[in-house]
Amino acid sequence: MTVATYEQELTFQTDRRRASIEFIKLVSDLWYDETIELVLFRNQLIDRNVSEILNLLEYASEFVQKPISIFDAVELVKSLKQLNLPPSKLDIGKLVYEYQIDANDYNMYKFLSVQLKDAKNTNTIQPKDVVLYGFGRIGRLVARELMSKTGNGQQLRLRAIVTRGQITKSVLEKRASLLKHDSIHGDFSGIVGIDVKNDALIINGTTVKVISANAPEDIDYTNYGISEVLVIDNTGVYRDNEALNRHLVSKGVSKVLLTAPGKGIENIVYGVNHLNVNPDTTDIVSAASCTTNAISPVLKVVEDNLGIICGHLETIHAYTNDQNLVDNMHSKYRRGRAAALNMVITETGAGKAVSKALPSLEGKLTSNAIRVPVPNGSLVILNLQLDKKTTVKKLNNLMKKYALEGSLVEQLKYSLNNELVSSDIVGSSAPAIFDSNATIVDDSGKNAILYVWYDNEYGYSHQVIRLAKHISKVKRFTYY
Repeated sequence: MTVATYEQELTFQTDRRRASIEFIKLVSDLWYDETIELVLFRNQLIDRNVSEILNLLEYASEFVQKPISIFDAVELVKSLKQLNLPPSKLDIGKLVYEYQIDANDYNMYKFLSVQLKDAKNTNTIQPKDVVLYGFGRIGRLVARELMSKTGNGQQLRLRAIVTRGQITKSVLEKRASLLKHDSIHGDFSGIVGIDVKNDALIINGTTVKVISANAPEDIDYTNYGISEVLVIDNTGVYRDNEALNRHLVSKGVSKVLLTAPGKGIENIVYGVNHLNVNPDTTDIVSAASCTTNAISPVLKVVEDNLGIICGHLETIHAYTNDQNLVDNMHSKYRRGRAAALNMVITETGAGKAVSKALPSLEGKLTSNAIRVPVPNGSLVILNLQLDKKTTVKKLNNLMKKYALEGSLVEQLKYSLNNELVSSDIVGSSAPAIFDSNATIVDDSGKNAILYVWYDNEYGYSHQVIRLAKHISKVKRFTYY
């Protein structure tokens, strides 16, 4: 390599990084000024740094087998700013890709005007107040996401958190610290403080009331200026229709969303069966389990295209808070053994639960689980007997198609990584990461083994929020 060539490479890298800085500002301006959220093949772009942006563009280029440059992305975002769109969520990776294929005779502005013409027909959004009932692992991740994506408050607005016990300065400080610092997901990128006088957390300058209550019906939310609220129950204590109806007894509550499998209520995997729920007539729903959210999108693709005769799923699941840190008594066999030292066989209801989202799979799947010594990041192995013959290539192409377009693009991430391990998928907002390099199909073409990774905390939390937006009727115009 000549010195001149090396200098040219340095100049190009400098130009790319400078363009990335401009891109980050444009993305932020669109979000905070106009509530237009940009993603890149469903990867979030808000609060990303330069290196992360460039790495995402590399993934995008490999995914669609076409170069998607930062310079094209900048030009597209500049053109977007001229369109005066309503609150929206747009995939610029898909837009750049389509522009390269279909718009040779268009300038960027005209192309976007045509592609996004339906945005002008969207209804005005009425913001929805949210209360988190419980503030554990899922509750705190949902709070992080809601408060980092507040924008000008046109969708979900976190107003309060309900916990048990007396609210003291020490309790508020501990709650704030757990929200700010996380051993798995890192520090929250925002600012967290406390207001002792008003029993509140101050998150990114916004007051979030902390309410103490022993039971749902003990609270009158209207006393706090909160009404028509969506309660997201993260406790796991109230799991059936009768128990969750206790929230609706509280003044100010209009809807309840359970972050666990529920009995006697709709169990919804957003993207798979959320259209079964009419937000105008349904007041209580469940977001099912993290494992059900991971397997349902993949199973839907296979069932709709190849048919499933029967199968078994084994989830290799991170240990959870219900297991013991050291050996001790536990209500369930094996879970009493030290979680960080043992692989622990236990049960999962995901095989049966998936039929609530996909009724055609009723009675076709068995399931079991193994808890393993990692704190987050899980894997489902699907062993399926198919109705139609396929090959590894055909099956992978099928999954890639659904990850690129259609109703499951938020739920399916297609991995090309030969070195993928559990820590790599931590922080993925997709509930299912399809490991294309691990797919196995036997010689008959009718037995397939699929590997699906999932961040059982972060990916599931995003599914909860997607469902919350649906039942609250605050979904923006989206272009995927």
